Amino acid sequence: MAGHSHAKNVMHRKATQGAKRAQAFGKLIREISVSAKQGMPDPAMNPRLRAAVKAALVANMTRDTIDRAIKRASTAGQGEDWQEVRYEGYGPYGIAIIVEALTDNRNRTGGDLRSIFNKAGGALGESNSVAFQFDRKGVLRYKADAASADAMLDAAIEAGAEDVESDEDGHEVSCSVEDFAAVRDALEAKFGQAEAAKLEWWPSTTVDLDEDRAREILKLVDVLDEHDDVQTVYANFEVDAAAAERLSAA
Repeated sequence: MAGHSHAKNVMHRKATQGAKRAQAFGKLIREISVSAKQGMPDPAMNPRLRAAVKAALVANMTRDTIDRAIKRASTAGQGEDWQEVRYEGYGPYGIAIIVEALTDNRNRTGGDLRSIFNKAGGALGESNSVAFQFDRKGVLRYKADAASADAMLDAAIEAGAEDVESDEDGHEVSCSVEDFAAVRDALEAKFGQAEAAKLEWWPSTTVDLDEDRAREILKLVDVLDEHDDVQTVYANFEVDAAAAERLSAA
């Protein structure tokens, strides 16, 4: 079950360096609200909400703030009507980009993102204009001390996972969308709640870029990430390990 690590690759980044605390909290609260509205308001009975609460706690959001967001979302007539929207487009050098957003105004968000793409020399496309270059995957991430590499591998295989990456930074388990719930439940029963458990877009083909071009794409990714409505950005480029380390440290 070999494969390169998606967790450390710069091809998709979230919560960019220097992001404002209030903005980051706003995005987390949106995810909590949508998760609570779409399922049970109890994290124990709602895996997506459980993952959202975990992410909020990791970001040092108070339990009171989280509970208020859940209560507001689960109360009829309260809270904003957030919609999940996926935008797709191309950045410079033909790099395919997927943007996942939660918005209460599709026209505003679409217009803003179109402007961002245009200013960077790219173009926002239609639905499914770049998604064919990505695979949808279920992903779980655990800290390194959650289990040994062998124990995680054995449990993941038994649960039906497709791939496992383990190193000093932690474990990353990937699976098909169809098997995600079963794999998540099996691993969390054995190792406890994952640090992250969600669906992601992984590029099926990538474009190799030199450091200067990668820096230009990362600037676009950062601007997209900083938009209030944007939750996650994925792009199908790669750079060599040394350049990636320098870019991550910048």
